[in-house]
Amino acid sequence: MNATARRPRKVVIAGYGMAGARLAENIRARDPRGERLSVTVVGAERHAAYNRVLLSSVVAGTLPRDAVTLHPESWAAEHDVTLRVGATVRGIDTAARTVSVHDPGGGPTALDYDALVLAQGSSPWIPPVDGLVHEDGSLAPGVCAFRTLDDCEEIAGRARAGTPVAVLGGGLLGIEAARGLAGRGCRVTVVHPHSHVMERQLDRGAGDVLAGTLAGYGIEFRTGTTAARYVPGDGVKLDDGGYVPADLVVVSAGVRPETGLAASAGLAVDRGILVDDCMRTSDPRVHAIGDCAQHPGTPPGLVQPAWDQAGVLADLLTGADSAGRYRGTAAVTRLKASGVDLASFGDVGSEPDSPEAEVVCLNDPARGRYAKLVLRDDLVTGGVLLGVPDAAANVAHHYTHRTPAPADRLAFLLGRALPEEAVRAPSPASMPGSVTVCECNNVPKSGLVDAWRRGARSVAGLAEATRATTGCGSCTGLVRGIADWLESTE
Repeated sequence: MNATARRPRKVVIAGYGMAGARLAENIRARDPRGERLSVTVVGAERHAAYNRVLLSSVVAGTLPRDAVTLHPESWAAEHDVTLRVGATVRGIDTAARTVSVHDPGGGPTALDYDALVLAQGSSPWIPPVDGLVHEDGSLAPGVCAFRTLDDCEEIAGRARAGTPVAVLGGGLLGIEAARGLAGRGCRVTVVHPHSHVMERQLDRGAGDVLAGTLAGYGIEFRTGTTAARYVPGDGVKLDDGGYVPADLVVVSAGVRPETGLAASAGLAVDRGILVDDCMRTSDPRVHAIGDCAQHPGTPPGLVQPAWDQAGVLADLLTGADSAGRYRGTAAVTRLKASGVDLASFGDVGSEPDSPEAEVVCLNDPARGRYAKLVLRDDLVTGGVLLGVPDAAANVAHHYTHRTPAPADRLAFLLGRALPEEAVRAPSPASMPGSVTVCECNNVPKSGLVDAWRRGARSVAGLAEATRATTGCGSCTGLVRGIADWLESTE
């Protein structure tokens, strides 16, 4: 075999966010010594990859900056990955198979590739509000976006107890930001153009109950209106004639997939970069994953699809599974807000009188509960579970695994299905080691087992060693079950 044949294929990953970091991890899990692939990761931010899911906890002050990082500083060197942070990919030459990289500290360079992966995510959309942005594109004083770790630290630095804050946008991230700021003692008002909050994940009934629950934490809502003008040091004037006092404005009005680099290289783009089931773009040597990629039927803006895509692409690039294909993700959206237990998935728009679906709904605003179950042919096709944590895990399990729902729909919806009818999640003993237990911190079962064997002999010890349970906390019961199982095996 000649030297050329032995040379590892060169993979360049443009983006060091959650998708790019996960892909690099998965490649090295399949090719630990770099015999098949050499990996170079280029990241625009100047620090290690971090968990965006937990950014609201940084705003709230419940997690420090270093608690949300995905990799220690030594990770790249220990795993034979070339990492360039604070650098950006400026151009792609698909004919020459090179990318131009600009590093403010080292100037431009060119990298050649055998496979290029675009994992540049998305950027915040800043609404065209008078006074919000300077002519040069910079944000006005007192205005912060809510997208990056640096954004969160800037927000936290400005958000002192008693500060009036306007949050522009009542989507998932806007609600998380608002709850975090309220936890700091700020006087928060959410301005949202739609009739109810989180309209992409919730129906009107659930949105109203959620707003009522959050009002108990001091958060006010102005729905059905938009910001018309921002006056620094004063506040936000609304298009309905209203006014919101604000010393700080946090913008969380949506994101836009990063498609500029792909479009300039002649790749096919729509809302995102168009990809097939192999995560290939219109150039088969160039792939895209995560928020910047557009795959048919894949919900945008969620972490789980990006991780699933990274797993499939790692299989294909390393040859670990040449038949691997990404067929979409049955994603479950969970709100990361202290004191609120909310899961949403699939079809949430069907109403109880729908002729095409079976819909069971409980609306209990006085107790902050709203539960809705949508079924077709005995399969869960959608649902909203707010304030009913006993049901959330089991119902979501039926949705993602497409298993028939128990006959007693109401008991199922409330988490009281009879044991013989309820389909239980796999026991810790039968659960594969690769299964992710803590999605917030990307902790698989095998990581918990390894930490236990190294001496972390309690749930608290496992949390300290792996960070499992330190995000939204929804995995605490499963981690406790794994700890009990490990203790019983000894």
